[in-house]
Amino acid sequence: MSTVIQAIHIPAWEERTAPKPHIVFRIEIQASVRSWQMWRRYSEFADLHVELTKSAGAPPPAPLPPKHALALFRSSTNPALLEERRAGLETYLRAILAARDDRWRDAFAFRDFLGVPVGKSDIHGGGGGSSSSSGGGRAGGARQFSSAAWLDEHQELQARVRDVRADINRRDALGDSGDVAGSHQANVQAKKKLAGLLSRVGVLEDGLKALALAGLSEGELRRRTDMVARLRDDCEKLAKIVTVARMTARGLGSAAERAPASESDREALLGPSSGGGGMPGGFGRPVARVFGQKAQPQETDQTRPLDNHGLLQLQQTQVDQQDEQLSQLTTVLQRQKQLGLAIHQEVSQQIEDLDLLNDEVDRVGGKLTSAKRQMNRL
Repeated sequence: MSTVIQAIHIPAWEERTAPKPHIVFRIEIQASVRSWQMWRRYSEFADLHVELTKSAGAPPPAPLPPKHALALFRSSTNPALLEERRAGLETYLRAILAARDDRWRDAFAFRDFLGVPVGKSDIHGGGGGSSSSSGGGRAGGARQFSSAAWLDEHQELQARVRDVRADINRRDALGDSGDVAGSHQANVQAKKKLAGLLSRVGVLEDGLKALALAGLSEGELRRRTDMVARLRDDCEKLAKIVTVARMTARGLGSAAERAPASESDREALLGPSSGGGGMPGGFGRPVARVFGQKAQPQETDQTRPLDNHGLLQLQQTQVDQQDEQLSQLTTVLQRQKQLGLAIHQEVSQQIEDLDLLNDEVDRVGGKLTSAKRQMNRL
């Protein structure tokens, strides 16, 4: 890692007010081909020191600047104290970078603290580039992420999923308006984006495995595994929708898919849809919902170009999405329940401790009263 990161500087500090007033230090990291900066609080430095000591089995070569005595009674924005702490933190990071023993700078906690965008697993090779030391056979190998970079990539893939859905909706709208060529072009674009999305999801899974080997906690690993699984399910559902549209266009689907019912056939079967307060089929009795005000079933732009098979598939997709959201809500509620039970246990323990303290106070009070009586007798 010493050949990748060439220098570390902490040139300045800054006071921020959200969510509450605190001080952050600007860390500038210079590598062979790029540079970036990170903002960290002193508490994050303290957490890093604990993690490095635990993972390496020994404290880093330079001591972490300690908290000042009676810090509660001092001003947290004293420029002299902050400048002293800034210099101490810079010395702390530079000592890790320049140490002959690489167990601290190769730790996952140190790389994640600096936000190192690792491109390959072999960061010890010379030559400056991160892709020049793993051999030619792995030039296009799996990308490795830092913890923050992995979350950024996941958000980017979620945005790509929304883009694919937008192309599918545009395809349906163009098909409904009679623009066959535009509808086909939108479907092709959705298919291309989906193919790239699936490949990036695979890379994201490989990156998660690398993070797990690098020391990611079990709870965070389980949460991110669920995130990847939901993302892959969304991609599979979108692939089914795109495939059904392609089969219908090429005549490879069923008879209902190749020849959907026309508007005249629907009107002949169901009656005119422009009735006043009745159903689309000409019935006089209005449709009433279980909850809320009375409303008529209306056909939308999403359901209009679909036949019975397409409507059934759309309904199944929506039901699956609702089931997935319900499972996520169940997971959140279970975590809230566990937190509530833990808080209840802690409060109960505190109550017991307070009761014991109260008993001790009463006992000491009795002893003081007895001593006072003896003093009065004397």
